[in-house]
Amino acid sequence: MAERNLNLDKQLERKGTHCLKYDFAKRRGKPEDVLPLWVADMDFPTTSYVEDILQERTKHGIYGYSEVGEEYFNVLKRWMKKHHDWDIEPNWIIKTPGVVFALAMAIRAFTKEGEGVLIQQPVYYPFSEVIEDNGRVIVSNDLVLGEDYRYRIDFDDFEKKIIEHNIHLFLLCNPHNPSGRVFTKEELKRMGDICLKHNVIVVSDEIHHDFVFEGEHTVFANLGKEYQEISIVCTSASKTFNLASMLISNIFIPNQKLRRAIRKQVNAVGISQLSILGLLATQEAYDKGEEWYQNVHNYLWDNIVFTRNYVKEFLPGVEVIHNEGTYLVWLDFRNTGIDPEELERRVVYEAKLWLDSGSIFGKAGDGFQRINVATQREVLLECLERIRYKVLDR
Repeated sequence: MAERNLNLDKQLERKGTHCLKYDFAKRRGKPEDVLPLWVADMDFPTTSYVEDILQERTKHGIYGYSEVGEEYFNVLKRWMKKHHDWDIEPNWIIKTPGVVFALAMAIRAFTKEGEGVLIQQPVYYPFSEVIEDNGRVIVSNDLVLGEDYRYRIDFDDFEKKIIEHNIHLFLLCNPHNPSGRVFTKEELKRMGDICLKHNVIVVSDEIHHDFVFEGEHTVFANLGKEYQEISIVCTSASKTFNLASMLISNIFIPNQKLRRAIRKQVNAVGISQLSILGLLATQEAYDKGEEWYQNVHNYLWDNIVFTRNYVKEFLPGVEVIHNEGTYLVWLDFRNTGIDPEELERRVVYEAKLWLDSGSIFGKAGDGFQRINVATQREVLLECLERIRYKVLDR
């Protein structure tokens, strides 16, 4: 059997499929006819091996309580070793319905209401939401944007915030969303050393780890034994293989004490077995989806380069933040002279685009827009031309 879903230029109709990205613009306060490049899923059908396994399983007709066995762990182990040089153990894994769910469990397990949780804004907005929704306080070590349009960490401020706010929990996003930074081993160790010094647990959201285009992804727990002991590493096939609605994430917690604390929270909210379709889709994707994944990886990199070149040539005043990973491109409009509110109005109502406004990623995101480039080149070009002619009026 050969992989069938390798033609990524082919557009599939997503409207009318209960698609959050395409079918719910009006409910989310946007014009119905917007072109959506916001939420981080891909406009590509997943590997055909997943299609086949799901069709085969649905024919059975019984969808009772289900679980997966040793082979599930084995395919995860092979994938993590091959792509991230990380040796995992079966007892480290807790399966959850999603990474944000796991963040909530960590917040509940290791902090109390009213306590601060450290993040690095501008950052994936559910980080802030899950902190505040659980009655905790956002503390941000804002990333610093350099003249080379790369974000860097203010390590002095990182430690200062931990001390001043008596931080016990740090939510790390690496590769970083929306900036696309892939933190170096040295950067991760420096943050890790500060966390070790002050007894801070690190929840590392590494969901975009399979889409790194420059540099190399380092699993936080793989830095060394001491870092492993303070680590909760959150992964999922949802970004890599476009399986978000399967609601399966693999959370790796080497430290038994931390693992038990998370397990207790998961049990407390009533989560036991997960969807058999999600489990099988994840297993099959990691086991047989390599060709599809490599094809998508190359296509996404070409889209990123295409976007950089287009912005440089046709969008004066706009800068592309130099992303090293993820399929999310972070555009800086601050030098266009358009204030953030007017920018959002033009994007939505003049260009008829649904992007992610920078302001939802924290105050540090004002004047930015995030574009999901995991779409067909033709669609991406249409988006950029709407920015050119409808937002900038060029």
